[in-house]
Amino acid sequence: MNINNVDTPKIAPSLLAADFSCFGDEVERVTQAGADLLHFDVMDGIFVPNFGISPPLIAAVRCKSNLVFDVHIMVTHPLSYIEALVDAGSDIITFHIESQDDPHAVIDAIKKHNVSVGIAYSPNTKTDAVAPYLSSIDLILPMSVEPGFGGQSFLPNTFEKIKDLHSLINDLENSPDISVDGGVTTEISPIAIKNGATILVAGTAIFKSSNPQEIIEQLRTVE
Repeated sequence: MNINNVDTPKIAPSLLAADFSCFGDEVERVTQAGADLLHFDVMDGIFVPNFGISPPLIAAVRCKSNLVFDVHIMVTHPLSYIEALVDAGSDIITFHIESQDDPHAVIDAIKKHNVSVGIAYSPNTKTDAVAPYLSSIDLILPMSVEPGFGGQSFLPNTFEKIKDLHSLINDLENSPDISVDGGVTTEISPIAIKNGATILVAGTAIFKSSNPQEIIEQLRTVE
């Protein structure tokens, strides 16, 4: 489900920043505000020292939105999660290159279910680690914060990673989307877009705003 080759970036509100006491309403709120896809963080408490959104919770809100469900799994053994995430209604499953399962096996397991596949990598991981897989995936995600917690500040060296990725995928027949996740604000977004980002994941900026539609539109804007 590659959604690259667009004139404007796609905006993916990160549900980790939503009000969990009314989670379904939050999904509907940002869907109506003009989001392009919805981003869900799944964590196992081992790969990162935190717990995120579970497959059953994703399944519970699948009926609340017809948008693409972009699921980012920060887990030690992604192969153990694929079936549950597919059953929950995931459209994209993005796993970490630093996980303990073989990347080729994870890619194959996700594709077997006709679900799009992404690879994420943490700030301390070099782009060289993901380069061999770029032609086999639909989305690449250089983390702009340390994975596991929302509300962190964007790491500026991510801009260089975005630029490097854009150069690497430019000649690929099926170039993956470049997603940016962590600390994305309306000040960060135009720089990320100019460097080649095609999906912007934003949590706090959208969910803490009284006007999420306005923030989503601002995030799309390149001055």
